[in-house]
Amino acid sequence: MNLKADDIELSNKANNRRKSTKREVELPLFSFSSVAAATNNFSDTNKLGEGGFGPVYKGVLAKGDEIAVKRLSVRSRQGLQELKNEALVIAKVQHKNLVRLLGCCIERDEKLLIYEYLPNKSLDFFLFDATKRLLLELGTRLQIIEGIVEGLLYLHLHSRVRIIHRDLKASNILLDKEMKPKISDFGMARIFKGNESKANTNRVAGTFGYIPPEYVYQGICSIKSDVYSFGMLLLEIDNRVLELIDPVLLEDASCSKHMLSRYVNIALLCVQERADERPTMSDVDSMLKNEAATLPPPKQPAYSHVRNTASSAVSPASRPEDCSINQITVSNLEAR
Repeated sequence: MNLKADDIELSNKANNRRKSTKREVELPLFSFSSVAAATNNFSDTNKLGEGGFGPVYKGVLAKGDEIAVKRLSVRSRQGLQELKNEALVIAKVQHKNLVRLLGCCIERDEKLLIYEYLPNKSLDFFLFDATKRLLLELGTRLQIIEGIVEGLLYLHLHSRVRIIHRDLKASNILLDKEMKPKISDFGMARIFKGNESKANTNRVAGTFGYIPPEYVYQGICSIKSDVYSFGMLLLEIDNRVLELIDPVLLEDASCSKHMLSRYVNIALLCVQERADERPTMSDVDSMLKNEAATLPPPKQPAYSHVRNTASSAVSPASRPEDCSINQITVSNLEAR
């Protein structure tokens, strides 16, 4: 059964205002009673976490399939917009490295989105725990990085519509039973038309620490916004080289300082202050796969010194000097 996007509304009045602009989202509909039964009536023991939209619960359907259920908080106006946006965006995409939306439930005041359940939680669950990060061997980390790159390449280049995620971070990378990553939480995502690759917005979406300066100061959102977020995520995954290298990785016999330095070099290219100097995700994919290719030295990373909102117009003579990994100081990264 098709769900109209405007069915996810708080009132008939709002529904009537938008009738002329309805867009269809092809999603299976679940009954509220079946979802309530699957989640043990949304019990606290089934609760997986909470976002701006409301809580998320684990559930098991009558046929035995495990699910994750986002339940919109009745009082969350922000959550309503995110839920509507997520339903519109994720119904348009399908990729092995994107979380799969199974359906929705719209009954009375209840608005629910039902997803595949991923048993290994999210990447931040491992990265920012001194004990659990021991489970992230080098091969696992590389698998996670490659999967995130593939997912972003699909969103930026290969899906039916170009999508900018706008909230890429460790807590939005879910892990399946084989520790393969799936990008999740498309509540802040933006669909671009045709060959459009950037836009101006009055509302900055995302998480501080993962948002590039041109977006914070000028409201410019582009594919390079996701590239910046990926660079920050890559630094978190590989942690610091030399001083930046995670000691856990140095114990891995297959690990080399040269390789890890290369990964951090790529990350620093992604977090350069000027968006036009950052690589695209296609460039990142090529750099990761072609170890023989020479990498350019990264320029000063964003927020490393005070810049005004006109940074995009900096003349070549006043641009920051190229800087090597050894010269850069990167602040400790914290989970958000």
